[in-house]
Amino acid sequence: MSFISLLENSWRRKQSLLCVGLDPEPSRFPRHLAGRSDAIFTFCRDIVDATAPYASSFKPQIAYFSAYRAEEQLEALIDHVHLSHPGIPVVLDAKRGDIGSTAEQYAREVFERYRADAVTVNPYLGFDSIQPYLAYQDKGVIVLCRTSNQGGSDLQFLSIKGRPLYQHIAVLAAEKWNTSGQLGLVVGATFADEIYAVRRLVTTMPFLIPGIGVQGGDIKKTVHAGRTVNGTGMIINSSRAILYASSGEDFAFSAADSARDTRDAINAYR
Repeated sequence: MSFISLLENSWRRKQSLLCVGLDPEPSRFPRHLAGRSDAIFTFCRDIVDATAPYASSFKPQIAYFSAYRAEEQLEALIDHVHLSHPGIPVVLDAKRGDIGSTAEQYAREVFERYRADAVTVNPYLGFDSIQPYLAYQDKGVIVLCRTSNQGGSDLQFLSIKGRPLYQHIAVLAAEKWNTSGQLGLVVGATFADEIYAVRRLVTTMPFLIPGIGVQGGDIKKTVHAGRTVNGTGMIINSSRAILYASSGEDFAFSAADSARDTRDAINAYR
């Protein structure tokens, strides 16, 4: 099944647009996991199992694994999602962006080694840096468009053919780059007006929307700005607010409560 079909089925089946971000930081883990060689996998697995009833996707951030030499734990985690929670897509947040021959290797890493359903990519090098990912016809490729960080404005508002750069990227993605039909866009929740501007240009493409929770994005404004006509179209990510809802042994139960509350808050404005 293609990424878009998998995602749409998950939205419908779960009645949820929530994506749980998996950004494991061992210094914030409960004490009982300290010193375990598999602590990162165990922590994330328990989060996944607890929040799966409320999440329509999961988004591991690769840097939080590779920094701790935990790539094998990331492989095991993605396998666990696929085996224990079939039908929930996994977006590997890698933000890759390199020349075509190198991008081929990154695409192989993401889709063959890690077996992710989708990946985030940086479009700064142009279409030939994205094209190798599109060779995997059923896999999702989510292009950075309007990012949630303040520094994104340094470049993303530069005028290109009468439009801000982020809007130019949105139009390119929708009209020229989407050869597989599996493209999405990253648009941050911290800038609701820009979400709305991109949605007006791109009416059906899914948006990965980081920035609610700790980063301060407003759920109501985000949903109203980014929803499609059928009330979906968004992968609304929350990471730290869910992962670290508790620092005790009840961390998974607290994460589940936070995920449920976030899902319900999103659904209230759909």
